[in-house]
Amino acid sequence: MRNKSYKIALTGVFSALSLVIMTATGLFPFATYALPAVAGVMFVPVMVEYGGKVAFSCFLASAVLSVLLVPDKEAAMMFIALLGHYPITKGIIERVKSRVVEYILKFILFNGVVLLIYSVIAELFGVAALLEGMDDLGRYTGLILLVMGNFVFFLYDIGLNRIIRIYCWVIKPKIIDKIIGRRK
Repeated sequence: MRNKSYKIALTGVFSALSLVIMTATGLFPFATYALPAVAGVMFVPVMVEYGGKVAFSCFLASAVLSVLLVPDKEAAMMFIALLGHYPITKGIIERVKSRVVEYILKFILFNGVVLLIYSVIAELFGVAALLEGMDDLGRYTGLILLVMGNFVFFLYDIGLNRIIRIYCWVIKPKIIDKIIGRRK
């Protein structure tokens, strides 16, 4: 029974932390992409401790509350569409044996989500017409931003690998396992 209550408490704490980080996008509007990425990292301990189903339900709770409470709707969209579930999805994608196929799948996911979100935004707000009016600069702006986004996503993936290793090798054995051991 104690282990089940610990599981519920841990998932609740990390869902709440994720939501607090997401609501901070209202205070730091320049962090529209960084804060959702950090909020997604909050699901790493849940994924490691309890697996993908529990981590995904934790993400869904945070996603629903983000839609309702987060003032920056673009940040909420990026959290829901990619950055919130990516640490969970990453674990599933990395089960593929080939490293090349793994990265192809990751970049298909990233580019598909980014292109979908920004095509919706462009249609809703008429951004495409604005960019076309800027001649060559406007024509290539989207492509340049997409290439830079892919580079940043690659760095995020590497950073996430390191965060997962630190959690598994340092935080879990030195802190989490000792807390759980005392509770049993």
